[in-house]
Amino acid sequence: MVKLHLARSMYMDQNLPKTTLIPIDNPFVDPRGVIQNLLHRPVGSVVHITSYAESTRASHWHRTDWHYCYVLSGHIDYYEREVDSINRPRYTSICQGELFFTPPKMEHEMYFPVRTSFLTLANLHREPANYEADLVRLPRKLRDIYLEAVRVGDDP
Repeated sequence: MVKLHLARSMYMDQNLPKTTLIPIDNPFVDPRGVIQNLLHRPVGSVVHITSYAESTRASHWHRTDWHYCYVLSGHIDYYEREVDSINRPRYTSICQGELFFTPPKMEHEMYFPVRTSFLTLANLHREPANYEADLVRLPRKLRDIYLEAVRVGDDP
């Protein structure tokens, strides 16, 4: 199941992941059910988000915040690239049961081809004032930039 992107910014905190998709521990299974550990580090907020089919979220980057996302159901087409890059965004298909990471200073966008439910585990508290102060919205959708590049045959 491990799909990894190795092209990540070198300025990242040494304790943060260097890949988009994050391997998950094997679940603990016994007659009572299943325990699935997702993350072994402190976080400032945990948010459950549901997105409708054919919707887009994010289209921004964070100055200092980072977040892990775990897909409970559905599917995410995830696009990312380093802040201020003119390169084609990287695309990752993220499925139910997968955990992925977005570092600070990484432009990112999520497109939901189907209704999707996911958890976001972030470093900072997600009160609206804190959240808005830390993010910078993008002038263009990364998905549009990616699809335009694919149409003209731009190599990844």
